[in-house]
Amino acid sequence: MLVAIPLVFLGYFFAYPLGAILTKSLLQAGRVDLAPFAEVFRRGTLRNAIWFTVWQATASMLLTLVVALPAAYVFARYRFPGKSVLRAAITVPFVLPTVVVGTAFLALLGPTGLIDLSGTVWLILIAHVFFNYAIVVRTVGGFWANLDPRLEEAARMLGAGRWRTFRTVTLPLLRPALAAAGSIVFLFTFTSFGVILILGGLRFATIEVEIWRQTISYLQLPIASALAVIQLVGVTSILFAYSRYQQRRMIELPLRPAQEVSRVPRTLRDRAIVGTTLGFTGLFLGTPLAVLIERSLRTDTGFGFAAYRSLATPTSALFVPPVEAIRNSILFALTATVIAVTVGMAAAAIVAYRTGLLSRAFDVLLMLPLGTSAVTIGFGFLVALGRPVDLRTSPVLIPIAHALVAIPFVVRTAVPVMRSVKEKLREAAAMLGAPPSRVWRRIDLPMVFRAGLVGAGFAFAISLGEFGATSFIARPATPTLPIAIFRLLGRPGTLDQALALATVLMVLTALSILLIERFRFGELGDF
Repeated sequence: MLVAIPLVFLGYFFAYPLGAILTKSLLQAGRVDLAPFAEVFRRGTLRNAIWFTVWQATASMLLTLVVALPAAYVFARYRFPGKSVLRAAITVPFVLPTVVVGTAFLALLGPTGLIDLSGTVWLILIAHVFFNYAIVVRTVGGFWANLDPRLEEAARMLGAGRWRTFRTVTLPLLRPALAAAGSIVFLFTFTSFGVILILGGLRFATIEVEIWRQTISYLQLPIASALAVIQLVGVTSILFAYSRYQQRRMIELPLRPAQEVSRVPRTLRDRAIVGTTLGFTGLFLGTPLAVLIERSLRTDTGFGFAAYRSLATPTSALFVPPVEAIRNSILFALTATVIAVTVGMAAAAIVAYRTGLLSRAFDVLLMLPLGTSAVTIGFGFLVALGRPVDLRTSPVLIPIAHALVAIPFVVRTAVPVMRSVKEKLREAAAMLGAPPSRVWRRIDLPMVFRAGLVGAGFAFAISLGEFGATSFIARPATPTLPIAIFRLLGRPGTLDQALALATVLMVLTALSILLIERFRFGELGDF
């Protein structure tokens, strides 16, 4: 039964739509036809979209690594008041919906912002660094915190300067963590959709945006299918290259507990490093969000809640009052959370408690939705789910699509916790006469329940901000918050309502993150 739940769900709502995309792109009138692929490479706009996707992802990855590395060092090597709270706060931008990030940077660096960078690629690159900053801090910083500092001290005693020690000792040791963080950032920016759609205008488009345009604007489904296949090949190549790199570079390192490695900043130099880095981090991550809130409260006569009160008023951009989008998003998020936790926890139990081929196969299968763009998932629904029952116009598809995106996060949260339960505890309870059901209820359940709550928080936050898949399957009468924000941004005179909705979405997402941090087991299930 445990195997059947995730197998049936992922088989019908993930594998079947992807197969339909492949069929649509490769088969025309019952025979193999590569004309859609030839058309993609013949058109200059589509070739430019592929090239722009690759180079902006590369530039975003390199910029994020450079900008976030000092913060990774400070969080790894120093102890200071409020460190755990700041570490949680840094994570908030990463889980913010891309629509909110795009709206915040439009308010800060758009035509009415502090500096007008609209129409330039710099606006997109800075937004990507903001969005992925936490990945580098938590991935590289988490690894750096356990590196034995005596290796660096030995190099310094042999006469090497600080820069040479970093370049010849620290940096090579950090390569596995840098590769992990860099590959994740590249993957997220390679499939960037909401940020590009809002900040790129008509000048910049990624493969994701072109899939959406070819489907929604031009009804060119074979071209969209070919682009989706090209993107899937790209994503798979990234994951394969990262896996090969990790296998070739895998070495054993002398690691120490983070508590022994970190120190209190006592010297003037240490305090300057910590103060400057935290100050920059606060300004870089806090300013866009603060400007978003400030702009949502600004009125012609000062500050007030006029934009929030207007959310109950119908507009020409939506078929329903904007406030309906808040209700829809919460209902869809709750439904998606139930689906994701039910399917994800069943799958996590198979991966954690079983061994052998079944466990490994499930582990790989469950990660595939994470490496597949949400736009491709939504497009697959549109192509495949027209029969035997036409679900394409049903609002039920929205929470199902959100759950597909969230399930890998639920699994990755629960599996480490399930595996962390010591077998000796179960054996001791069994020797004292407890039946298996009571052993699981008394020993495993309390920890698994908390892991489930953390996974539910991730699923709820992801569903609230999901935009790519929803943009294909949401009906005009049931907009979600990201859809409503995007439509309001596209109509003159409704910018204030878009900013108010973006602020509401940001607050709801931040509350979900606080819930996750409240119930997390130390570093288990971290991302």
